[in-house]
Amino acid sequence: MTTIPRSALTIAGSDSGGAAGLQADLRTFLTCGVHGLVAVTAVTVQNTLGVHDRTDIPPHIVAGQIAAVAADMGVDAAKTGMLASAPIIRAVADACDKADIGRDLRVPFVVDPVAASMHGHPLFDDLGLTALRELLPRATVLTPNLDEVRLLTGLTVTSREQMREAASLLQQLGPKYVLVKGGHLRSDPECMDLLFDGTTFVELPGPRFETPHTHGAGDTLASAMTAGLARGMSVVEATRFAKAFVTKAVENAYAMGAKVGPVSAFWRLAPEPG
Repeated sequence: MTTIPRSALTIAGSDSGGAAGLQADLRTFLTCGVHGLVAVTAVTVQNTLGVHDRTDIPPHIVAGQIAAVAADMGVDAAKTGMLASAPIIRAVADACDKADIGRDLRVPFVVDPVAASMHGHPLFDDLGLTALRELLPRATVLTPNLDEVRLLTGLTVTSREQMREAASLLQQLGPKYVLVKGGHLRSDPECMDLLFDGTTFVELPGPRFETPHTHGAGDTLASAMTAGLARGMSVVEATRFAKAFVTKAVENAYAMGAKVGPVSAFWRLAPEPG
């Protein structure tokens, strides 16, 4: 008899280049042993050179996707990626509340606040950032990079000590845990991520690889964490699992296209027979 796997939901945009967004999430879910569910928020026109255009999905369609899969198939953990606009964010918040997705509810909720592009450019206007801050109290774990820390708090992080300050400021906005990602802190010889629950800091060091090919790294970390939570890991266990997963993904990143290539999940796959 086939065992039914745990399920994880990604609420995110589509990347036509397949490196980030819901494509990275689904690839990571599969290699981490969970069934992937999807609520598409936007369709982007992008490749390794950047995002060239996009169309946003109507908010009621985004909410309907969440409601449909939660009611029929069940959701063991969920994550967000690019939420595109204030109306979509508020529709997602309402749909997640109805499906018991979020902090202190039945289903763990990882909020990856995709508020800045890989080049650090804001993806939201002020209305979008306000709506995003309203979503944060629902988060089991918030996973900002340093550009997103700056957009959410106004703090420009230039040291590990400031990462602690940022984690504290963000945790006061309502998430149960905050994972401040240190990959953009180029002055640090390691990639140090910092998990904070309001009381205890957990440092998660990792090697820094000399590669330009890091597209999808943040999505991969958040989706690996979501997969771990769906499989019953604690937040600390899921974060350590995700850190190890994304470290291998960056180590095995590959050049595809003219500029920034994707991190890899292929290292997780079994070798070909023979």
